[in-house]
Formats: sequence, C-alpha cells, structure tokens
Amino acid sequence: MTHDTFEIAGRRFQSRLLIGTGKYKDFEETRTAIEASGAEIVTVAIRRTNIGQEAGAPNLLDFIPPEKYTILPNTAGCYTADEAVRTCRLARELLDGHDLVKLEVLGDHKTLYPEMHETLLAAEALVEDGFKVMVYTNDDPIAAKKLEEMGCVAVMPLGSLIGSGLGLLNPHNLRIIIEEAKVPIIVDAGVGTASDAALAMELGCEGVLMNSAIAHAQKPVLMASAMKKAIEAGREAFLAGRMEKRAYASASSPLAGVIGQ
Repeated sequence: MTHDTFEIAGRRFQSRLLIGTGKYKDFEETRTAIEASGAEIVTVAIRRTNIGQEAGAPNLLDFIPPEKYTILPNTAGCYTADEAVRTCRLARELLDGHDLVKLEVLGDHKTLYPEMHETLLAAEALVEDGFKVMVYTNDDPIAAKKLEEMGCVAVMPLGSLIGSGLGLLNPHNLRIIIEEAKVPIIVDAGVGTASDAALAMELGCEGVLMNSAIAHAQKPVLMASAMKKAIEAGREAFLAGRMEKRAYASASSPLAGVIGQ
C-alpha cells in the first residue's frame, strides 16, 4: 500500500494515522509510541506542551524532531476564537513560520464539545492570515461543508467526545460528511480501540487522529502498533469494497453441478 498516499495542504503522506503527544508518562514513552504507530503527522498542544516557549524545561522537539515528523500545533484548551488565533500565531513564531495548524475551540470543560460559532470565527481569521487550517468540528454535515468552503485544508469531525473512548457514535453523519467533502475528512476524538479506527477508515475517512486511545492503554506502545495495523486494514477494506449485506444466507459454493441433483 506504499502507493496509497494522501495529501494535506500540498504535502503527501504515507501514514493515515495522526497521533497526539499528550497524556503519556514522559516524553520517552511519547517517542516510542509514535515510532510504533508509524505516524508522520504529530499534533502538539501549544498551551500545554513545551516546544521552546519555556527555556530550560524539557522540550518535546528533542524527542520528536521536526526534521522527521510534520509537527501539527493545536489549540487545545482554547474556548474563544481570539485565544485560538493567538495560540496559532505563537506556534508559527516558535516553529519558524510553520503555517499548518489544527484548530479546536471548545464549548465547555465537561464535554470538550466544539463551540461552532467561535470555531467558524477562528477558522475565517486564520485562513485570512495565511494559515493552513485543519479543523476539529462536530459531526454536522452543514458545519463541515461551511468550514471546507471557508478554506480549511482538512475537516476533522469527532467520532465521540474527546478522551471518551466511546468510538464512532454517528457513522451515518460521518458518511454524509465524507460523501460531500472535497478536502480530507479525518476522524478526531472518541476512538477507543483498533476496531473504531478500522471502522472510520472503512467509511472512507482519509485518516484518524488519536491520543487517549494509545496513551491511556495499559500498554501504549503495543496499542500504537495495533492502531497502525487497524488503519491499514480499514483503508484496504474501503478500497476493496465490502460485500452487499443480505437478509438471508447465500451459499459460498455454486449450486450448479451439486452431486445428487
């Protein structure tokens, strides 16, 4: 499947698994899990992780070098458009003009559900400022289309609440979003185990972003390896085209020429 690449903002990637860097016990475990996942795009919460803004503190980029990975700064922890825009501008400064960002603007602390009005405001401002925006959204097909038309380079609907591990609760809406999209659709949030990731890919998503499902597993590095395989299997199943679902049995072997008939 080495030929089956996908493109975001003019860059092509082999791995369709995007991975977060939070919630691991230390940066070393983060590095090992990312290596096991095969991910090429690694997302970093600028407001929570040191990538140079705290002089003298351990720097994630010493373990996850930008020369090897595409660093995707994200606005986790932002609850207004203004906060999110400022965070992206800080990331651009810290990463020497890096313009690919993941936008998320949250509505409350309990659900971490996206606040769509503020998300739309922030997306518009960032696109106008020259950022290439990958955007976290709810599973509303109308909102997803608005974000695409606004100029976002990827739309990232949730599978379920961030960190919940509940899996894909509304695959029907995800399928509608995918069918209508002209930019990559990447499931972001809610994946709990490998079968969730495989299902997202079978629906036709271009990729899956996850953090908690790996970092909170009993064996994070092993789960990272499982997720890599699940993404690949789900993608191959989508390309192969599943069989039609039938109400009744269908014999695996042809009936013509059966002995005794």
